[in-house]
Amino acid sequence: MKPLEHSKSSNMQKPPNAQLTHMGIHCKNLDAMIDFYINTLGLILTDRGEYYMGGEIAFLSRSPNEHHQMVLASGRSDSIESSPINQISFRVDSLEDLITYHQQLLQKNVPIQRTITHGNAWSIYFFDPEHNRIELYTPSPWYVEQPFGIPIDLTDSVENILKTTEDFIKDNPSLTSQSEWSQGLKAKIFN
Repeated sequence: MKPLEHSKSSNMQKPPNAQLTHMGIHCKNLDAMIDFYINTLGLILTDRGEYYMGGEIAFLSRSPNEHHQMVLASGRSDSIESSPINQISFRVDSLEDLITYHQQLLQKNVPIQRTITHGNAWSIYFFDPEHNRIELYTPSPWYVEQPFGIPIDLTDSVENILKTTEDFIKDNPSLTSQSEWSQGLKAKIFN
């Protein structure tokens, strides 16, 4: 079998590095799924709260360097057409790379669902050809309790995006540095 040929446009630059880091799943029984991933695979519940699409969302991790490796969202339907995939998430190396991806998605006419700051990261959400939601994200220097999401303009400069995000989160009572939060999670995971 021949490998797939990739079409290349001479005026398009190669996309920045993006690594698969976590997945989101729609759940019928959120509590049972949280219990399973905690007690079977040793993940830690890092945050839980109201989901903007309705119901609840939970974030789990077993890495002190990742706020979440698994996202569980309530509301999965019994319908056969209902996909269990909430999102497939790829981490990029920097805010500059995320901005580059944003520009490339716009050039390729890929419809973007939303661009937001989670306080602890910046994200672009869009869909693949079969309507699976994709997230490209990069971490911020901060941590705030999740879920948290405010629209952000990725056509702006890096400096303005940093300042805008900091303005959004400066009064959040859960605000801490990403490194302090990571050390706290490390203690929970390895104790």
